[in-house]
Amino acid sequence: MTLRTRTFVNTLAGAAVALAVVTLVASVLERRRLADHIETDLVARTRLAAALLAHRPIDASADEEASRIAALTGSRVTFIDGTGRVVGDSSVDADDLAGVDNHGDRPEVIDARRTGLGHARRYSRTAGRDFLYAAAIVESSPIAFVRLALPFATLQEQLAPIWRISLLALGAGLLTALLLAWLTSTQLANRVRAIAEISRRYSQGQFPPPSRDFGDDELGEVARALDAAVQELARRLDESRRTRAHMEALLAGMFEGVVLINGTGRLLIANEAARSILRLPAAPEGQHIHTIVRQPGVAALMDAALRGESAVDLELELAGEPDRVFAARTTPVSGPSGDGAVLVLHDVTALARADRIRRDFVANVSHELRTPLTAVRGYVETLLDMRPAGSDTGQGDERRFLEIVSRHTLRMERLVQDLLRLARLDAGQETLERVPITLDALFAGIATELDRVMQTRSVSLTVTPGPGAESVTGDPAKLHDAFRNLVENAVRHAPEGSVVEVSSRHVGEHIEIDVADRGPGIPPDDLERVFERFYRVDRARSRDAGGTGLGLAIVKHLVGLHGGTVTAANRRGGGAVFTVALTRDYPPTTAAAAQ
Repeated sequence: MTLRTRTFVNTLAGAAVALAVVTLVASVLERRRLADHIETDLVARTRLAAALLAHRPIDASADEEASRIAALTGSRVTFIDGTGRVVGDSSVDADDLAGVDNHGDRPEVIDARRTGLGHARRYSRTAGRDFLYAAAIVESSPIAFVRLALPFATLQEQLAPIWRISLLALGAGLLTALLLAWLTSTQLANRVRAIAEISRRYSQGQFPPPSRDFGDDELGEVARALDAAVQELARRLDESRRTRAHMEALLAGMFEGVVLINGTGRLLIANEAARSILRLPAAPEGQHIHTIVRQPGVAALMDAALRGESAVDLELELAGEPDRVFAARTTPVSGPSGDGAVLVLHDVTALARADRIRRDFVANVSHELRTPLTAVRGYVETLLDMRPAGSDTGQGDERRFLEIVSRHTLRMERLVQDLLRLARLDAGQETLERVPITLDALFAGIATELDRVMQTRSVSLTVTPGPGAESVTGDPAKLHDAFRNLVENAVRHAPEGSVVEVSSRHVGEHIEIDVADRGPGIPPDDLERVFERFYRVDRARSRDAGGTGLGLAIVKHLVGLHGGTVTAANRRGGGAVFTVALTRDYPPTTAAAAQ
């Protein structure tokens, strides 16, 4: 059933019921009013008849007098004596009065005897039909009571026009209700049809503004609110389409592969570069990342990002492409539409190849320089032995020149050795042995090696292990080299006569070892760069001190080989502090694994 039909039927039914109820109530009330009017009129006539009969004898017979009064009042008249016997009746012949029942028990007579006036509606056994009765006492007359009666037929005859008028009013009302229901349902259906047509166009992606007014009633208000919401939604959809188009154009123009997945691991977006790199199937959107990506390393990175782990950078070689190296970065994503993760793949094959060439070049050059430098140093030392101290002036200058050559040759040799060490670390050629090492023994050996430098600057070394941090597990030689660099660096920058302090503490699963001095400290801008190769905070001072600029870089690699970290900071009271964090226990590894 359509809305128009339902509205028409409901409106018509409601109007019909309302009109029927109103007509019925009106007719009943009018009938009651008319009946009360007739009853009041009958009572008045009865009072008048009683007044006419009071204090006067009856000249003719009572039956004839009853007929005369009946003709005057237009009603049936009955005379009743004090015993209830009927002595006259306008509807009964005088000869038949003896057979009329005693009326002393009639309700109206009983009421009249008690109150002087009585009335009732009942069936008359004498006349054989319903009557309306009114009886009154007649004063000082042989007739005790006079009773007037009207048949109900007379009442019905007077009510008939009322019923006809009511039915005509009901019919006219129904016809009017039919017309109004049809007009209302048609208007409502047309408005709803227009709103539905606009909604269909909206559902098809057409969002033109409405060409007609929706009206000022509640339906129009709802329609305007819905239209405003749809127009706003259309604006946002259009903006979203433009944003998506821009994003797709941006992703399509990128050389980097970009993959976006939702919180359940299903792929949402993958640009053309990612499809090519990961060899994704056609139309991969909506599929789970594990079913379409055949790269375990990539899948593991995405899983880690979905678990909420922080952004991870990793270089990896994809299966099936051993000659290509990619830098992968995953980042967790959270937003109103749910959680997810994004993966960016950058082809760094050329950079990796260049870095490998650089490492090979440094290693080869350092190796080639080592032999001639060793030879030069040997010959310089031989010449120095041939020029003992205290020779004449010319020979003294020659010895001074040879000492300068020897010192710079030694510096170059150290530089070559550091470069070779870094090259081996970069190439993963450094192996690791794991044994327990006490901090006292480790730093005692370092103090012995640096004794001459420490005496020259009047700097002492103190070692204070914390509870539970008296020893570490690692490679003694490599940890010796790492901490020797840190202690030597602290001794060279500490003020003369000061103390280089070494302390340790147990923090969770790590042992943290601090090497602190009382020197000038490190400028804040340089704290993040002190571990870069050839980076010097004070270039002139470092050059005078004979540094190569590679010591802290070697420290970082050696500590990283142990699975630890090294950081630099400034002390509150002045000076620098280097903190090395080592795990208490870890599985044996290699430099390649550490990287």
